[in-house]
Amino acid sequence: MAVGIWSMVKANRGTVTGYFLAGRSMWWGPIGLSLYGSNIGSTSFIGLAGTGAASGIAVSAYELSGLFCLLLLAWLYIPVYISSAVTTMPQYLKKRFGGRRLQIYLSVLALIQYIFIKISADMFAGALFIQLALGWSLYPSILLLLAITAVYTIGGGLTAVMYTDAVSVCIMVIGAIILMVMAFVRVGGIETLITEYFQSIPDVRPPNTTCGVPTPEAFHLFRDATGSDLPWPGLVFGIFILSAWYFCTDQVLVQRSLAAKNMTHAKGGSILAAGLKILPLFLMVMPGMISRVLFKDDVACVTAEECVRACGNPASCTNIAYPKLVIELMPVGLRGLMVATMLAALMSSLTSVFNSSSSIFTVDLWGRVRRKASQRELMLVGRLFVLVMVGVGILWIPVVQAAQGGQLFDYIQSITSYQAPPVLACFTLGILWPRTNEPGAFWGMIIGLVVGTVRLILDFSYGFPRCGEPDNRPDIITRFHFLHFAILLFALCILATVVISLLTEPQDKDKLVRLTWWTRHSEEMPVDLSDSEEEEEEETEKEENGELQLEVTEQDVQGKMGDSVLLR
Repeated sequence: MAVGIWSMVKANRGTVTGYFLAGRSMWWGPIGLSLYGSNIGSTSFIGLAGTGAASGIAVSAYELSGLFCLLLLAWLYIPVYISSAVTTMPQYLKKRFGGRRLQIYLSVLALIQYIFIKISADMFAGALFIQLALGWSLYPSILLLLAITAVYTIGGGLTAVMYTDAVSVCIMVIGAIILMVMAFVRVGGIETLITEYFQSIPDVRPPNTTCGVPTPEAFHLFRDATGSDLPWPGLVFGIFILSAWYFCTDQVLVQRSLAAKNMTHAKGGSILAAGLKILPLFLMVMPGMISRVLFKDDVACVTAEECVRACGNPASCTNIAYPKLVIELMPVGLRGLMVATMLAALMSSLTSVFNSSSSIFTVDLWGRVRRKASQRELMLVGRLFVLVMVGVGILWIPVVQAAQGGQLFDYIQSITSYQAPPVLACFTLGILWPRTNEPGAFWGMIIGLVVGTVRLILDFSYGFPRCGEPDNRPDIITRFHFLHFAILLFALCILATVVISLLTEPQDKDKLVRLTWWTRHSEEMPVDLSDSEEEEEEETEKEENGELQLEVTEQDVQGKMGDSVLLR
């Protein structure tokens, strides 16, 4: 917190660029650490360890895929974003395609995702750790975390966020390495873990079922394509789509690279973050599996009664795998270090989301309502909007607790699978295929939104049955894994965008300058398609509205004291 306050005082907070992009003056070190810290928050500690405890190492594929997507960000996407001189991702769509609807659509969708995926999940994960470690109840823990985080996020902008992220990541890695070493010593090493994991079956479970029995594929990264919890086609292609969306088009991550001094520092930051992505398998996933071995009746509980006893959540207790290790293995002093580690992870993630969401709301939505708003007004609106998002996120936390069988990480990835592919398809085609136009991009995303929303509603409507209970969900849910659905949805959006673009008029080439991969080095000045169209729309509206000063009748003159009447 001290670093955050120091950087808050140091930061240039008087302009939109200074507040939201740190004045575009960051070097590769803080960029790389902030990229990693924004990604590896408390949800990763809780979620990766919990899913590792439930099903083994395959969940680490999300992190390994992110390694390659960070490099893709630096070498394919960021050069175009920087050449187009944008502050937010919706702003890029506005410049690339023109019009208003794409920018507004992506802005609203991003804010919804931040509330229901990022903020609520982060708050739940961090508060769960404090609840177990310190014995506090859930919601007072959340309020404490928010109070600490909001001080320097609202005050200092992206500069404060990135410097705080850099310190937080160092604390996270040191604390996690210490706990990992202690956990492996306690369990007896990797060979003992491999043997004992398959024996970690809870004593209380439904008879004549496989409930609580570890999957035989626990130490396999590539699993059966149809009957496993993480099928290999989804692992190879589906996870890559989700990771590419997150690292290459999501405001939270891209904003860090946009703050770089130049392309060299942007690429250096991505390389540093990509190297750190190797760590979660050893620092989070395997410790989660060790926690199941050591505390099988708590972490691996399957009956509602046992789970309520162990963690208060009748759906599952795998989310307590990491906090349980901290509480049971570490002495008092080191336990304090790990509390600091988890607080650092939570604050790193939350501050990133808070700053990015206020950027989108201020630049892309409020700026459209109040086009002549002062810098002071924009700063104030951005800070107040953070408070609104926090309130809605808190109300959504009970849903997070019960979703996807109580596994936090699966909850996050399943919702992302239904919403991210259309966005990635739009950005990728916009950058790589100049023929993509506004109707194709917009309707491609709308088609993806409708199809994804139908699947999302089905998921939440039917819920997730407990082990041993009959599964009455339709085949589209039970037999069609959400990662396979992400692949299909991405392909559908690509096809729809291409077909609609080919059937409609192309954009003028002079309006694509510095906005695609092929024109990023152009020396011509770009024509802002959105501004020219807005001016035309305003003129058209005036003509259609017909603001005419008409002559009035003699009676009107007498009644109105000679004033003319404005008729529309």
